[in-house]
Amino acid sequence: MYDELTWRAGAECQAENATYFYAPSHFERKPEKDLREGIARALCRRCQVKDQCLNYSLTVAESHGIWGGLNELERKRLLRSRKTASA
Repeated sequence: MYDELTWRAGAECQAENATYFYAPSHFERKPEKDLREGIARALCRRCQVKDQCLNYSLTVAESHGIWGGLNELERKRLLRSRKTASA
């Protein structure tokens, strides 16, 4: 398993940036969602622990938020394609 403190300490999603990675508690219109996710993805692109983050989210089946630059649906698709490729 992963030592969360090891890779999370260097993540771009820390502190004030964390709000971009998860949907708000109120209704979010598509343009707002696209903007929020776009900012999160831009932070992921420059993040030094992006790969560890994505691998962690896939391992624990994280169902919310942007992890390693991918949203929930994209991670599900990635897992499905990996299963298909290994079959």
